[in-house]
Amino acid sequence: MWKKRIWALIVVIIGLALGLYVYKSEPVNGHAPAKPAILTGFFNRHPNPFKLGLDLSGGTHLVYEADVSKIPSGQVSSSMEVLRNVVEARVNSKAVSGVLGVLEPLIQIKEGGIGAAGSEQLIVDLPGVTDVTQAEDTIGQTPTLDFRIKSDKEAAPINATVGPDGKVVLPEVDPYANYVSTGLTGRYLKTAAVQFDQNTGSPYVALTFDADGAQLFDAVTKANLGKTVAIFLDNKVISAPTVQSEITGGQAIITGSFSPQQAKALADSLSYGALPVPIHLLSSELIGPSLGAAAMHDGVKAGIIGFLVIALFLILWYRLPGVVAVVALGLYVVMTLAIFKLLHVTLSSAAIAGFIISIGVAVDANVLIFERIKEELHGGRTTSDAITAGFDRAWLSIRDSNISTMITAVILFSIFGGTFVRGFAITLLLGVLVSMLSAILITRLFLRSVATKDGTRATNFLFGSGFSSAKSKAVLKK
Repeated sequence: MWKKRIWALIVVIIGLALGLYVYKSEPVNGHAPAKPAILTGFFNRHPNPFKLGLDLSGGTHLVYEADVSKIPSGQVSSSMEVLRNVVEARVNSKAVSGVLGVLEPLIQIKEGGIGAAGSEQLIVDLPGVTDVTQAEDTIGQTPTLDFRIKSDKEAAPINATVGPDGKVVLPEVDPYANYVSTGLTGRYLKTAAVQFDQNTGSPYVALTFDADGAQLFDAVTKANLGKTVAIFLDNKVISAPTVQSEITGGQAIITGSFSPQQAKALADSLSYGALPVPIHLLSSELIGPSLGAAAMHDGVKAGIIGFLVIALFLILWYRLPGVVAVVALGLYVVMTLAIFKLLHVTLSSAAIAGFIISIGVAVDANVLIFERIKEELHGGRTTSDAITAGFDRAWLSIRDSNISTMITAVILFSIFGGTFVRGFAITLLLGVLVSMLSAILITRLFLRSVATKDGTRATNFLFGSGFSSAKSKAVLKK
């Protein structure tokens, strides 16, 4: 008995530590809350606030239509994926430079449905961005591909500084900052495809230019033998091959230590940088931070009220098992929130709703277990045997109902791929998985640790429910 109680105490301590982590790693009014001295170093190294969705943090919601009518149907998906990556890189680069106040944009591709052939949609959510015009200017440009060589002009001198410790500090230098355009751009490139060396089996990227591009590429390679020709996509270097010989006929290859996946990614970037996907804005929406704060407040309030009402019902109706269930549910909530932080789950209002529903699923599992235990006690079993049998009999029902819920969540996540639907599905799925662990392992451990002497009035009352008392069989000693 004492061994079970020690294990139960250890579980409670772990739960309290997780709760402390969830609370202390969350900033308050934009600043990290005060932390105990023993934990200061850990939390300073690992700040991990909840990742809030656009509807909670406020920001800009943009919907673009991409014209893919000139792209072969089998290449639409790849071209849209490259476009998404380019837009995401553009947004992140603007965020780092301070132009846009967002570091984690949510950019999704929505496939064109029936009657929308030749068009795809790009949905861009920018949490924290309130300047819609600036966001549109940053995103709504067509990706550009061009070939550049190093300028003959001397680079600007590097301005070194002296740090507080007296050491010379050199600024980071972009090795391609001094590269200038050759005039060879993506519009001259016909194809870029992955091929494999017949002798070594190593992948490489084969390029084919049109007639004008072949002449220009010939001139560029002839004038830059042994030098680097950097390939830029949207002003970012994606490859920097060295010219080995003059290339005529418009055919070239890019070799290197590529994996097949890396070569395919480079070929896609070259192809769809050369075949720009025109996009135009369909709609834009500015979600104010006040609306997000109100939604966040209402969601948290609903969760707290729901938990308190459930806790009151469990304690009044199931007595001691109800108290155990409330403690287990508290640990369940803490564990689930910690998982949300560690996995960087985006919490939207729909995601919070999925989490609250998962709390109801956890309560349902506890109710099934307690009802089974009550039936076993009325059948004359001892408290310990009734707990074991109750869990065993309730497990099949809990397993089947939870698996059906998880299947539904997987279907919602994989098929109905909207932002809010996916947020709801992922929190519901994670919540149900953790609730199974909580109900079967934690609740069982706690019940066994508080089991009292059989046959007494106190035991009959504490393990009864509603308006009736349990009738456990006394343990007879020979």
